[in-house]
Amino acid sequence: MSASEPSVTPELAAAHGLKPDEYQRILDLIGRAPTFTELGVFSAMWNEHCSYKSSRLHLRRLPTKAPWVIQGPGENAGIIDIGDGDACVFKMESHNHPSYIEPFQGAATGVGGILRDVFTMGARPVACLNLLRFGEPDHAKTRHLVAGVVAGIGSYGNSFGVPTVAGSTNFGKGYNGNILVNAMAVGIARADEIFYAKATGIGNPIVYLGSKTGRDGIHGATMASASFEADSEDKRPTVQVGDPFTEKLLLEACLELMRTGAVIAIQDMGAAGLTSSAVEMGAKGDLGIELDLDAAPCREPGMSAYEMLLSESQERMLMVLDPGKEAAAEAVFRKWGLDFKIIGKTTDTLRFVVKHEGEIKADLPIKELGDCAPLYDRPHEASPKLPRLLAVDVEAPVPDAEALLALLGTPDLCSSRWIWEQYDHLILGNTIEAPGGDAAVIRIKDGPKGLALTADVTQRYCAADPYEGGKQAVAEAWRNLTAAGALPLAATDNLNFGNPEKPAVMGQFVGCIDGIGDACRALDFPIVSGNVSLYNESSGQAIPPTPSIGGVGVIADVSLAASIAIKREGDAILLIGPAEGWLGQSLYLRDVCGLEEGAPPPVDLALERRNGDFVRRLIAQGTVNAAHDVSDGGLAVALAEMALAGAIGASLALPDTLPSHGFLFGEDQARYIVTAAPAAVDAILREAERAGVVCAALGATGGDALTLGAGTPIFLSELRKAHETWLPTFMD
Repeated sequence: MSASEPSVTPELAAAHGLKPDEYQRILDLIGRAPTFTELGVFSAMWNEHCSYKSSRLHLRRLPTKAPWVIQGPGENAGIIDIGDGDACVFKMESHNHPSYIEPFQGAATGVGGILRDVFTMGARPVACLNLLRFGEPDHAKTRHLVAGVVAGIGSYGNSFGVPTVAGSTNFGKGYNGNILVNAMAVGIARADEIFYAKATGIGNPIVYLGSKTGRDGIHGATMASASFEADSEDKRPTVQVGDPFTEKLLLEACLELMRTGAVIAIQDMGAAGLTSSAVEMGAKGDLGIELDLDAAPCREPGMSAYEMLLSESQERMLMVLDPGKEAAAEAVFRKWGLDFKIIGKTTDTLRFVVKHEGEIKADLPIKELGDCAPLYDRPHEASPKLPRLLAVDVEAPVPDAEALLALLGTPDLCSSRWIWEQYDHLILGNTIEAPGGDAAVIRIKDGPKGLALTADVTQRYCAADPYEGGKQAVAEAWRNLTAAGALPLAATDNLNFGNPEKPAVMGQFVGCIDGIGDACRALDFPIVSGNVSLYNESSGQAIPPTPSIGGVGVIADVSLAASIAIKREGDAILLIGPAEGWLGQSLYLRDVCGLEEGAPPPVDLALERRNGDFVRRLIAQGTVNAAHDVSDGGLAVALAEMALAGAIGASLALPDTLPSHGFLFGEDQARYIVTAAPAAVDAILREAERAGVVCAALGATGGDALTLGAGTPIFLSELRKAHETWLPTFMD
């Protein structure tokens, strides 16, 4: 050990986030005290963010396979076959803690990191999505955080040149001290030209590519594996700094080099930087890795091996190259103005050996760094079941028209145009359906085929009933894709929870996992990639359980894609799915009645599948002119959104079987609103009956107002003012 390195003690191990039993495990594994650099390696590889030590036991229950799945979890991103020799590569990741500390750079580097996960596999990124959760609007930091996060996402994506096409934004007190910034990226590759992280061959050169290493981001993964306390501002040095223009160069250089056949394996330097990328490449290939950090490009003088191994500086890659092709590979990277350095080689020792300044700074068993990481079956308590809240038991405090106007102007239901207009969603020229609908639709290359993309979760359902909330998160993403006319194929997840060492929080995690798994199996919608983000809490207050689901579906012909906008006057309005007036945990109950009570709406997965398949058939046949799933705010909000999107009003008849506020604002699941020509209605109703689908004609489109039963018409101008005003006013 170098004289400049401190001696490792149990106290120093604890400062690195290692518990006493974990430090003892290290001593038993290597038979001695680790060096300071080795301690840093263990702290990086065994933290929650990298090892999934509290979650991987339960993640095994998620379905990850299907005939169209090329690569499931375990690589940089998931991959599905989308036909014609093409593959879709996608993943979602979190950058929650960094975005709270430094919102612009935290969000920007979250986008950069997820883009690298995609093009590391050999795919060209074609779209980005995000899911954002902020604290209460009147919280002192909320406006600052919204401004910084949105600017960071827009700056990176716009500069890199990939459209940001969809997202979800909510506000709530549960996120006051710990916001969520989940970023998703989607790319296209040839199915027979995928690149993986598994290193092969003995003595092959290991090459460092991209930007130089600095001191930014050191211990970023460790920070992401701990809850926030009062010292969050002191953690700014652990937030990485991004450069989207360098990342664009890195993308083009990597894809060009991949075409030469010189690349054996490739890994993004993401969380835990050089440490995790090198260890994972070697361990996956059952090889050893030897690094000489004297050759590593550094942008700051005097960096130690510890700092270089743990830095999370952005826009960097690690590759194993075919020997003899180093010069050609270097020429590619020099052409793009990027660093290219051979810093090591593969070995047959199954050891991770790091040299610096003539000394061995680390010599560790490489497989055990991952395989022997702690695995916890943490105690978990199921959340108590809440009683059903009937619509007849909820007194309407205001008329329905007033309630609708109020809901459209709430932070969770208002237009997010102020956000997505800061993102370039049209760059590359393939965006068919832009933000603002159920799912974005992008064209694949120049053909008729397209992808539908979405990211969503209803966290208040997950908090009230984790199992039903987990099911609903998947069903909601599946419905969003279906409402665009796409066949849902696969999902990625980002599981955001509080401290797993608390049985109640761990119970939420387990419940959501079980619900997600059951829904994915029932809907043939496997999870092919994802991320777990735990310890999302501040001063002991955990966030609501928020298992984000990103979904991908395929549309055979984008000219048949559906949108939510009412297209013409005189069309019939049909509701697909039963209306029971479920108000428990609804936005009407919370934001109009001031109550947060009752069980969330149950999710009947067989009904979801039956109704969704029926809607997709109608869209493919060209029978319906608009489609929208019914979710937050219920039927009235969904219809108002359709009217506003198309600038055409509608009138709705109300049944006498339910209180009007239950019918209009209940959040029953498995439902869609579609519009169709009056001449097509009888055929739709007959087809629905044959399919066992509840379908009812409710009204007609037309005019410049929305009329709910016998209530006073609400002019679209009033609806638009309520819907469009809140967010820009708040951010002004």
